[in-house]
Amino acid sequence: MGFILAVGLVTTGLLSALAGLFIHAAAAERRGPVAQSIFSDSNPGTVFLFDGEALIDGSGAARALIHSLQGSGGPWAKLIRHLSARFPNLETGLTDLTEQGTLHLVSQPGKGPPALLQAELRGGLMRLQLSVPGAATGAGPDPFTHNALAEEVETLRRVVAGMPGLCWREDVEGAVVWTNAAYLVAAMENLPPGHELTWPLPRLFERRATAELALGQRVALNPPGRATRWFDVTAVTGTDGDRLVFASSTDALVQAETALRDFMQTLTKTFAQLPIGLAIFDSQRQLQLFNPALLDLTGLPPDFLTLRPSLLSVLDALRDRNMLPEPKDYRGWRRQLVDMERAASQGLYEDTWNLADGQTFRVTGRPHPNGALALMIEDISTEMLRTRRYRADLELGQSVIDAMEEGVAVFSREGHLVMTNAAYAALWTHDPTMTVGEVPVRALARYWREMTAPAALWSEVEDYVSTVGDRLAWQAEARLLDGRLLTCRFAPLAGGATLTAFRLAANRSEATRGSRDEDRRRA
Repeated sequence: MGFILAVGLVTTGLLSALAGLFIHAAAAERRGPVAQSIFSDSNPGTVFLFDGEALIDGSGAARALIHSLQGSGGPWAKLIRHLSARFPNLETGLTDLTEQGTLHLVSQPGKGPPALLQAELRGGLMRLQLSVPGAATGAGPDPFTHNALAEEVETLRRVVAGMPGLCWREDVEGAVVWTNAAYLVAAMENLPPGHELTWPLPRLFERRATAELALGQRVALNPPGRATRWFDVTAVTGTDGDRLVFASSTDALVQAETALRDFMQTLTKTFAQLPIGLAIFDSQRQLQLFNPALLDLTGLPPDFLTLRPSLLSVLDALRDRNMLPEPKDYRGWRRQLVDMERAASQGLYEDTWNLADGQTFRVTGRPHPNGALALMIEDISTEMLRTRRYRADLELGQSVIDAMEEGVAVFSREGHLVMTNAAYAALWTHDPTMTVGEVPVRALARYWREMTAPAALWSEVEDYVSTVGDRLAWQAEARLLDGRLLTCRFAPLAGGATLTAFRLAANRSEATRGSRDEDRRRA
């Protein structure tokens, strides 16, 4: 009885399960077929599915189109940049897609075959579909991928055709199998007169110049009757052994290098003839250039300088040869060298070296571009000796006129005071040479007029000092405010200068004699 009950229960369950399956199948037939998506459709066309700017999925044609697009950015940026050329209102339409829900655009005429673009939002995702009316779907690339590839090929063709440099392709044996327009022009220019360009194309450069992995080889091209042209040649080897070679013109660079070399030779010859010792150090303070005058002035051996010693090494060698002022202590001298280098690098160093043997050097440091430093050593021993002699002559002349009893004042050709003596300062109770700046005769005449009784003498003195040409010496008298009689003498000097001398009258007879001389002069 229990066994029969169990079999009945199992049979009832199986019948219930079969009935459920039949009911589900009938319900599915009433709902119709399930819509297929781009994930399962084998040929859905060019369809993209984006979540924001992230590509979630796409059809095979869509992924082929994304792969064929060049440029920076992700799939969204490259796709929008590519489609904006054919659909000018694409970005504005996509911005309004949130409100509109769908977008339908037609491509701009003249930008390839007519195309349609449809965009819609599905559950927060953007579905974007491209289609060409009347285009057959089947094997091969879709029209959009084909059009993108065609545009890329056309762009590359224009780039290669417009390249100013030479570009060509060689096979494994070195034969030229393809060239750009610039290569053909250069090949025609390189043909001998009366010849024409034929196939196979001629080689413009030697085989070694386009060897495997050649980088930056400079070679010359000598067209008949034309100036030599220079090129930098670079070769890239392909997987099948052929080479793609590029040659860029370096005529301007070669001309600049030639001009620089000629300029350096001119500078070298000029430096070699300079009487001033010149030493140029680089940014690391290593000697880079020197002239023969440096050897003559310092006595440094040429083999030492050709080793490019440092600045401190050069100064140490100069000290060993007593060509530097001897310092009190070596440490202080060393610090002085460091300070000199720092000051010279800022364009501030200039000093006079008085050597133990009597020589005098003027040393000047000047900065140069890129941190370089130039030191110039000039022998000014003769100049210093001449200056000392001139100063000694001036001191001797001043001593001579200071020993004179007359008060003397000398004016230049321009009428400015240049010299007085001690007797003048004692007589007139002032020394105008101590005044800062030049003292004109007008200012001194005004002072003399204030210190003496009224007379027209000082106006005549102003005219006499300012007169240019032949003049005669003359004398006159003036009376100081304290009543003393003053004998004045005026005489021309060499170079248009004027001497004025003043002496107190010793007695009346001398004053009378001076007055007679004045009357005789006026007559």
